[in-house]
Amino acid sequence: MSNQQISRLLKIMQQLRDPKTGCPWDQKQNFTSIVPHTIEETYEVVDAILSGNMLDIKDELGDLLFQIVFYAQLAQEQQQFDFEDIAQTISDKLVRRHPHVFQSAVKGPATKSEDELNQQWEHIKQQEREASNKPIDISALANIPKGMTPLLRAQKIQKKCANVGFDWTELPPVVDKIHEEIEEVLVEINAPEPNQVAIEEEIGDLLFAVVNLARHSSVNAETALIKANRKFENRFRKVEKEIDNQGMNIHDASLQQMEAAWQKIKKDQ
Repeated sequence: MSNQQISRLLKIMQQLRDPKTGCPWDQKQNFTSIVPHTIEETYEVVDAILSGNMLDIKDELGDLLFQIVFYAQLAQEQQQFDFEDIAQTISDKLVRRHPHVFQSAVKGPATKSEDELNQQWEHIKQQEREASNKPIDISALANIPKGMTPLLRAQKIQKKCANVGFDWTELPPVVDKIHEEIEEVLVEINAPEPNQVAIEEEIGDLLFAVVNLARHSSVNAETALIKANRKFENRFRKVEKEIDNQGMNIHDASLQQMEAAWQKIKKDQ
C-alpha cells in the first residue's frame, strides 16, 4: 500500500468518527465495543486464506486493517497514540527481536538453530518486560493472553511448559493420555448419578490432551479444527443435496438414510 492510500484510509476513518458529520454507528464505538468485530474479521481472514481465493483474502485483509485503523483513531482522539506510533512500535520491535537478521547486515550472518532462536526471542521479550517497569510475573506461563481462543491458549500453555522441560519427549505417552482421559469421561458419563460438572471437567481434560497431540504432531489445533469444520460442512451440504435428489426433505430422512448418503459422498471425495 502506498503512503497515499494509507493517508486516504486514515482520513476516511477520521470522517467516519467526526462528531458532527460522521457515521452514527462509528461515532458511538469505543475500544471495547469493536473487539467482537476484530475477532470476527480475524476469522474471516482465516476463512478466506483456507478457501484459497486471493480476491477474498485481499478483501478480508482490508477489513482487518480497518480494525487497526479504528483503534488508532480512537487512541488519537484520546491523545494516547496514532497509526504512525503503532507502525513505529512494531517496526522497532521486529528489528529488536531479530538481531540475527538485522545485525548480521553489519556483523555478518550468524547461523542459529530453531531452539537458539526461540531462546533468543524469549530472552529479548524478558528484557523488554524488565525495561517496561511493569510488575514482573516470573512464572513460565506469564504473559499468555487470556483473550486467546481456548484451543490456541491450551497450545500456548503447553508450549511454555515444554520450554522449561515439562513435556513428554515421545509420542506414545501423549496418545496414552488421550485414552486415559476418554476412559475418565466414560466413567463420569456412565456413573449411576452422572455429575454434569464432573463430565464437563473430564471432557475439558480430554480436549486439552488432544491439543497436546496436535502440538507434538506440529499441527496448529485451531487451524486443524477450522479445516475439520469446513470439511464437515461441505459434506453435510452434499448430504442435503443427495437426500433432495432422492425426493426427500432432510428433516424427514432417517438417520440410516443420511448415514448412507454421507458414506456415499465420503467415498466419492
